[in-house]
Amino acid sequence: MSNLGTLYLIPCPISDETTPWEVLPEGNRAVMNGLDYFIVENLRSARRFLSKAGVERRIEELEFRELNEHTVAGAAVEALIAPLMEGRSAGVISEAGVPGVADPGALVVEAAHRRGIRVVPLVGPSSIILAVMASGLNGQSFAFNGYLPVKPAERQRAIRFYERRAAQERQLQLFIEAPYRNAKLMAELLQTLQPETRLLVAMDLTAPTEWIATRRVADWRKTTLPDLQRRPAIFGIG
Repeated sequence: MSNLGTLYLIPCPISDETTPWEVLPEGNRAVMNGLDYFIVENLRSARRFLSKAGVERRIEELEFRELNEHTVAGAAVEALIAPLMEGRSAGVISEAGVPGVADPGALVVEAAHRRGIRVVPLVGPSSIILAVMASGLNGQSFAFNGYLPVKPAERQRAIRFYERRAAQERQLQLFIEAPYRNAKLMAELLQTLQPETRLLVAMDLTAPTEWIATRRVADWRKTTLPDLQRRPAIFGIG
């Protein structure tokens, strides 16, 4: 039998307005209670999540190590999985949603596979998958493209590129923006996209203020837009 530990990928809520057990299956509780070592994107939010989840161990007794956008593959990641090589299991926690998807947790997962460490993904909310589910667009072929370029000319080229791809390949194209720039992005989308192109906006997923709509651009242009500012959102072109 292997003496290696197991790497558990532990989802957490997307919204601060939902409690862990509103969006997580009860089966995750036993896994979380059994761990004392966590690899996390953000130390403060991970501690808050585990505290809200009511884990059995005191937060002060748990060990946390950060894995974020500044972490690079190599010695830093190898140090994170060293305890697993000695038989200790670990949980990976994203700042929001599921680890390893649009998240730096993928680095430690790759290292675990390379070392023969068992990786166990647990069920939980993913804003990307929830947006696809609710879009009415192509759920069999879709791509998440992260953030669009910031410079206006590059952003317009990217919007047109994803629109062509959506039309030619019938592939849903998803992307995000910093919440404080959402309104500006929406205005650029409505200005740049063709009238018949379908545009998805999914905001505040899983929160009480959740708002999701897919409409033709021509219809969006006639619509009074919701308040987009500072609300986490996913946009999609289909």
